[in-house]
Amino acid sequence: MTHRPPRTRLRATAALALLPLLTLTACGSGDTGAAAVGAQGSPAPTDDPVAAVREVDSVAALLPEDVRESGTLKIGSSIGFPPGAYYPNGTDKAPAGQDIDLADAVAKVLGLKLERQDASFETILPALGSGKYDVGTGNFGVTSERLKTIDFVTYINDGQGFAVKDDNSALTKKVTDLTQLCGLTIGTGAGTTFEATLTAQKDVCAKAGKKPYDVKVYSENAATLTALQQGRIDVIMSTINGLRYQAAQPASHTRFLGEYHRLDVGFAFKKGSPLTKAFRAAVDHLIEDGTYRRILAKWGTTASAIDASRINPPEHT
Repeated sequence: MTHRPPRTRLRATAALALLPLLTLTACGSGDTGAAAVGAQGSPAPTDDPVAAVREVDSVAALLPEDVRESGTLKIGSSIGFPPGAYYPNGTDKAPAGQDIDLADAVAKVLGLKLERQDASFETILPALGSGKYDVGTGNFGVTSERLKTIDFVTYINDGQGFAVKDDNSALTKKVTDLTQLCGLTIGTGAGTTFEATLTAQKDVCAKAGKKPYDVKVYSENAATLTALQQGRIDVIMSTINGLRYQAAQPASHTRFLGEYHRLDVGFAFKKGSPLTKAFRAAVDHLIEDGTYRRILAKWGTTASAIDASRINPPEHT
């Protein structure tokens, strides 16, 4: 039986302690919890590609009648780090980011208003089944396990990667095999594909005759970078785009170790949701009219663009 690593719960004080250390610039490529620490106060890019988006009747017609009549959808959003979704002006102001723009653009195509609620990453998918939210966003990767209970409409291709402190001389090469991490302590987010991957493969080091790696799981995104900077973990596992974003900020003092596993990322729905066809058509419309590319260019994530949205694609192997 695979051992599940203990969860380390570090609260906001750890993140606040690093705020003076990291004052990041506005825009980079990708999103990661670890980038959250200094980027909370980073100004968002000023261009607004969503402003010109209008309702498309043929796409809106794909919505269930009761949704069209109500004109609203409840969306659970994991908000915490740029450029995916964060608060550039404080939590009492509107969030910004790639996921925010894409969700807002899709809603405009469908003629809907989103009732956005902040939620921690690990709570959103379970809450979809209970009906608390109609749709969820949070850089949710499409995995075989999640497809058992969740429907996805894809909007970007991201995935898993690793990063270390820029002065780390032990890890200098791209991580292509988890045995490269044997004997090290890895920090990652609670309820993520990263946690699942590390837990499922925890015996690889023993099989290779090496000391196992240790996993520390954090419920707050900024706490991961805090732990890295303080030497309590050796390496971070997070999103490809996000770790690239983080490494591009000199004040973060991190180095990206490359892609490990690609994943499609999508809007999340309860299994059997009647909303998926309309959302896919809306994403495809945004791709076709160029709005999609402009949103990704705004947030520096064009390298992860997709050519067409898909409903429940198989996990990348």
